[in-house]
Amino acid sequence: MLSKQEQRHIYYDHDLKIEAYQLSGIVQKFPNHFHEYYVIGFIKGGRRHLHCQGVEYDLAPGDMILFNPHDNHFCAPINDELLDYRAVNIPIDVMQKMVYEITQQDDILYFKENVIYQCEISSSIDELYQAIVDQEDKLKKEETFYFLLEQILRDYSSPHENVTLLKLHAEIQYLCDYMHEHYQDNITLEDLCSMTHFSQSYFLRTFTRQVGISPYRYLQNIRIDQSKKLLESGIPPVEVASLTGFSDQSHFSHFFKEFIGITPKQYQNIFKDENNDEE
Repeated sequence: MLSKQEQRHIYYDHDLKIEAYQLSGIVQKFPNHFHEYYVIGFIKGGRRHLHCQGVEYDLAPGDMILFNPHDNHFCAPINDELLDYRAVNIPIDVMQKMVYEITQQDDILYFKENVIYQCEISSSIDELYQAIVDQEDKLKKEETFYFLLEQILRDYSSPHENVTLLKLHAEIQYLCDYMHEHYQDNITLEDLCSMTHFSQSYFLRTFTRQVGISPYRYLQNIRIDQSKKLLESGIPPVEVASLTGFSDQSHFSHFFKEFIGITPKQYQNIFKDENNDEE
């Protein structure tokens, strides 16, 4: 049961094909994780300590947050202050289409910075968030989305090929690919190490250092991402749990809420055009 001051909402916009995300009155810590999509968000209230891609930040109201797909991050409250956070979550294909519309280039967008302190663009994020929540006219939402991305592309992004990225060790990359293909299986540390020449301790240290997240957390991220797609298609949560490698629905619900902030059923209701009432 959520406290009365907590608000956790995700609104899916069928016109823009993006999510508007809200957390307010929250003190929850979020574990080390990543997303398969772009995130553009800002702190509306409260202070938060963020660890992203090996760098630590203390966030305050007005700070903008930019996450590329697979940017690992985790956060916790500062002095138990209540978080008030707004964001839009943008699938890769939607972002690529918008980048082309704005630049007439087929570049893959990469955010150069994860945090921009006291950023005036935060108000544009809030405007887009509110337009989605209020179900404004499609033209208004499209225009607001376009102008927001245009500002960010101009000031805080770089074409992917111009960014120096750490290349994963070939065997680490192979195991990442393996987990993407076999996330439904009961994968063990012994299974993963048997595909490499690594000892278990060396593998755990190397994987976590290179990828930025432990193998177990990496696998859980994949499972949560796949579960979202199944929930969106209308498959009941109990079936989704078994289809994505979780031992039972309780285990699945725990991890889903830990990573996403709401329950699987609440998330599924977004795509049924039902009221997203708190359970």
